[in-house]
Amino acid sequence: MVEAIDTHTHFVPRHIPAESARNPLWPSVELRDASAAVMVGGKVFRVIDSRSWDARRRLDDMAIDDIQVQVVSPMPELLSHWFPPADADALCRRVNEGIAALRADHPRHFVGIGMVPMQDVALAARRMEEIRSLGLRGIEIGTHINGIPLGDARLNDVYAAAEHAGLMVMIHPLHPLGLDRMGGRPELAAVAAFPLETAFAAVSLMTNGVLERFPTLRILLSHGGGALSWLLPRLGHAYGMGPPLQSLFAGAPTEMARSFYYDTVLYDGPALQYLADKVGTDQLVVGSDYPFTIKQDRPAQFAERVLSVSRAVLSANARRLFALR
Repeated sequence: MVEAIDTHTHFVPRHIPAESARNPLWPSVELRDASAAVMVGGKVFRVIDSRSWDARRRLDDMAIDDIQVQVVSPMPELLSHWFPPADADALCRRVNEGIAALRADHPRHFVGIGMVPMQDVALAARRMEEIRSLGLRGIEIGTHINGIPLGDARLNDVYAAAEHAGLMVMIHPLHPLGLDRMGGRPELAAVAAFPLETAFAAVSLMTNGVLERFPTLRILLSHGGGALSWLLPRLGHAYGMGPPLQSLFAGAPTEMARSFYYDTVLYDGPALQYLADKVGTDQLVVGSDYPFTIKQDRPAQFAERVLSVSRAVLSANARRLFALR
């Protein structure tokens, strides 16, 4: 049987003790009767439940959704790109070890990707071997590193280290721009601002030489690349007009966009088909955003039906992305 691989699921450790003396924004997990609260700065950031860490519950839900393998990544707020490097490094180690333990207990069903202290490029680069030694297949990073665009040359050593270690990079929106333009309502971040953040990050990578400098680095854009696919016709038209925009790109924007991988968390069939028309089905992998409330149910069936491709094609794409045998 060909396995369906869900490439976009998240993890929160069951135990993150409060350490406000270390850092006032240090996240912690408070267990409650039927749920848990992720606390940040003394406030509830998100209410979660045991699916965020419990293998048995995840496996039960995977059976319902006809998913055989989950790729497990940190809840994005845990990335903590705004921490002092030593604090971020300590949190990275705790989260990475939790994901590695989940994978080690059920290696046929879970693949892990971890996190590194991106705010200290040299330290983050050194941690790539530790990520690999834990059996993890890549790292998750935000769409900016505390305001530093992903195409900034200061981050090149991290990309070089990931490429050298054979690790992939998952880009997930985090602390987006634009909320003030929508009345400052934080509940709009994930549904309206995240897609724009991902597009900004992708364009930054495309126009600053990252794809050319690191041609074998495998990069996954979450949420179907956000708004990127809808920007490609406009970028392509401007590229065809010649300088100055043409000089920013190493090639036609749509061709460059085919260097990325994209998950299928788009909820809408025509939107997913449009993405496939732009970048090709070979760059698409199944995703759900499990276990959060915004997750897409039965993600593999959705992708197979919309794209009219076999499970084997989507599975092969994921195996290539995560360097799975």
